[in-house]
Amino acid sequence: MCIFCDIINKKIPCYKIYEDDNCLAFLDISNDANGHTLVIPKKHYENILDVEQETLNHVINCVKKIAKHYVDNCGAKGVNILNANGKDAEQTVFHLHFHILPRFENDGFSAFPKLDKNKQTLEELQNKLKLN
Repeated sequence: MCIFCDIINKKIPCYKIYEDDNCLAFLDISNDANGHTLVIPKKHYENILDVEQETLNHVINCVKKIAKHYVDNCGAKGVNILNANGKDAEQTVFHLHFHILPRFENDGFSAFPKLDKNKQTLEELQNKLKLN
């Protein structure tokens, strides 16, 4: 069973930030960053690769509404929006979700990984990845 579906179905409590007919937002129980929020569709989709466009649009609109609220009304200076799709992308809960990390001056963390230089040239990557 999916832990996020259990939260939606009120089998597991959450610290709700926002809810409408199709979307739920709640604080991440890791409590690792001030205001770390998860935004999920109420219908189960594994990730961004299988969600229908209308639902994705609605979830993204909720993400924006909450992020804007954090900046406009809660003292955040910015936000990071994070999403992982698939095991190899480090997705650990296989229910579509977006992380909102409110950012505050001198909060002391970095949301971006430190990556080594890619071995392929940009031209090689373009030829491999472009949509025709």
